[in-house]
Amino acid sequence: MTPDLQHTTVLLDEAVDALLGGAGPEPAGTWVDATFGRGGHSRHILLRLGPQGRLVAFDKDPEAIAEATRITDARFSIRHEGFRHLADLPPGSAAGVLMDLGVSSPQIDSPGRGFSFRFDGPLDMRMDTTRGESVAQWLATAEVQQIAEVIRDYGEERFAGPIAKAIVARREERGPLATTAELADLVAGAVKTRESGQNPATRTFQALRIFINAELEELQQALEASLRVLQPGGRLVVISFHSLEDRIVKQFIAQHSKDVYDRRAPFAPPKVMRLVALDRVKPSAAEVAANPRSRSAIMRVAERTEAPA
Repeated sequence: MTPDLQHTTVLLDEAVDALLGGAGPEPAGTWVDATFGRGGHSRHILLRLGPQGRLVAFDKDPEAIAEATRITDARFSIRHEGFRHLADLPPGSAAGVLMDLGVSSPQIDSPGRGFSFRFDGPLDMRMDTTRGESVAQWLATAEVQQIAEVIRDYGEERFAGPIAKAIVARREERGPLATTAELADLVAGAVKTRESGQNPATRTFQALRIFINAELEELQQALEASLRVLQPGGRLVVISFHSLEDRIVKQFIAQHSKDVYDRRAPFAPPKVMRLVALDRVKPSAAEVAANPRSRSAIMRVAERTEAPA
């Protein structure tokens, strides 16, 4: 049976409302969709922008780039780059930045991408299939300790050690893992207890995907870049889908939402805050019922205060 590759954008209206809040009925300026995905947010932003508005999008997935070419609006442009490349935009050039950190349904539901244990396929998991090594390639050479650290740190998996040992033992006995089904079966045998309603491979697949794509490092780089490119009054809107991402976003906003005093120079004026935290939003019960994949989403909204340095 062919999986349904349609994608439902999470917090669509809420995110665009937060991004464009206070910009007037026909927003001008340059806006950024830092994670194009399948273009749900981008298309909605374009519907709201005025004739002088511009939208710049980023994505490193070739399939997302192909989808973006279907948008013929002259106000829109797409860059085949990860969202850490926000740093390449001129300082103070963005009226608002949106980051939707979720993996799109077409990515998850396409067996050939290797993101999900629900479909058997090559153990890839790269967001950009044109560069870098796949999960299978990394697992073919990584040491037990390396694998255990990745699964523990990025998946918060308490059985990371036994899983890592099982992966290396399988590699030595029968050769490297090559498919998602092989990995899922191996993890199921190594995980002695499981959370109710959760596949035992869930945390391991999450960890390997985050690691192979350097997702948390890129998120931190993109957040830092947003401070540089946002205009005063510009909005930063970030939608996270698991605790590791949300913790980084929450701490980043908190860090820059307070005056910083230099203890070595107690009489010097403080370094003034650069963000104001505005909101934290979760999907409504109706949205979760219609799209269960939205249930873990958390959207945080902040506004830039001073001009970037």
